Amino acid sequence: MLFFNLSAFYFFYFAAVGVYVIFMPKVLHDIGYTAFDIGIIFALAPLMRFLTPFLFLKHIKLDQTVFKTALFLSIFSSSLFYITIDNFYTFMINNALLGVCLSLILPYLEVTAIKELGKEKYGKSRLFGSIGFMLISLVLAKFLTEPKIALHYYLSVNVLMVIFALLLMSRNDEIKKEPEIKESFSFMKYWPFWLSLFFMQMSFGGFYNFFTIYETEHGISLEMTSYLWSFGVICEILMLYFQGPLLKNNLLLIIKFCLAITIVRWLMLYAYPDSLTITFISQGIHAFSFGLYHSAVIMYLYSLYENKKLAQQFMYGVAYGLGGFIGALIAGWVYGEFLFVFSAAFALVSFISLHFIKSD
Repeated sequence: MLFFNLSAFYFFYFAAVGVYVIFMPKVLHDIGYTAFDIGIIFALAPLMRFLTPFLFLKHIKLDQTVFKTALFLSIFSSSLFYITIDNFYTFMINNALLGVCLSLILPYLEVTAIKELGKEKYGKSRLFGSIGFMLISLVLAKFLTEPKIALHYYLSVNVLMVIFALLLMSRNDEIKKEPEIKESFSFMKYWPFWLSLFFMQMSFGGFYNFFTIYETEHGISLEMTSYLWSFGVICEILMLYFQGPLLKNNLLLIIKFCLAITIVRWLMLYAYPDSLTITFISQGIHAFSFGLYHSAVIMYLYSLYENKKLAQQFMYGVAYGLGGFIGALIAGWVYGEFLFVFSAAFALVSFISLHFIKSD
C-alpha cells in the first residue's frame, strides 16, 4: 500500500507541475499578461524554492505538522488562482505562497521514499511522476479551450496529490517518527557537491527554456520537436524502472558518469542541431542526465547528512531553484549558435567540482 500511495502521490504531484509549467504561461498570455509579467511570475517558484530552506536551518523544523500545513496551503493557494489571476500583483503573491508550499512537500516525501522503498523500488515509484507529467501534457492540450479549464485541472490534481500524501501519513507509522537531529547542517563540509548540483542545473537552462525554439529554427517541425520531448521522458521512465541494480554501485562514480555524458549531450546539440537522428540520441541521454542522475544525487545526499529532509530541501533549492533560475537567465542572454556550448561548459564545471570531494 505504501508503494501505491507514493506512486500516486508522484503521479499527481508531477501532473500538477505539468499543468503549471506547460499550460499556465499560455493561460496568462491569453488573458493579457505580457512576456515580462509571465517571466516574473514563473521566476517566483524557483526563487522561493531556494529561499525557503534557509528558514529551516535554525527557526523551523520540517516535521509532520509543517508538512500537513504545506499540503493544505497548497490547496488554498490553488483555489485562490480563480480570484487572483486577473491581477498581476495578487497573482504574484499567490504564486510565491505556492512556491513555499511546494518547496516543503516534495523533499519531505522524497526522504520517506528512499527510506521505505530503498534503491530497488524508489525508481519504480518515482517513474509515475514522469508518466503523470507526460499524460497531463497530452490530455490537457486537447481540452484547453478556455483559460479556466487549466485552473480546474490544476486544482483537481493538487487535491488528489494532497489526498495521497495524507494517506501516506495516516497509514505508515514509521513516517511519524521524527528522529532527533544532533548534527548541525553545513554547506561548507560538502561544498564541491553543492557547487556541482548548482552548475548541473544551470546547464539545463538552455534546454528547458529554448530547446523547442532552437530545434524549430534549425528546420525540425514543431510536431517532431514534441515527439523529441516525449521520447526523452519515455527514456527517463525506462531508466527509473530499471536503475535499481545500477544504484547499488558507487553513487559518486555514477553521478560523474551522468555528468560526463551530459556534456556530450549538449555538444551533440551544438554540433548537429539539424540532424534528427543525433537529436533523438541526445534526447535518449535524458535517461542518464535526469533519470539516473536525479536518483543517484538524492541517495548520495541521503548518505551525507543527518538532517535528511533539510538536505533534500536544499538540493531542490540550490539546484532546481537557484541553478534553474540563473541558468534560464543566462540562456536567454546567450541564446544563439553557441547556446549549448555554454550548457556543456556549465556541465563541465559541475563534473570538475566533484573531483574536489574528499574520500572518507
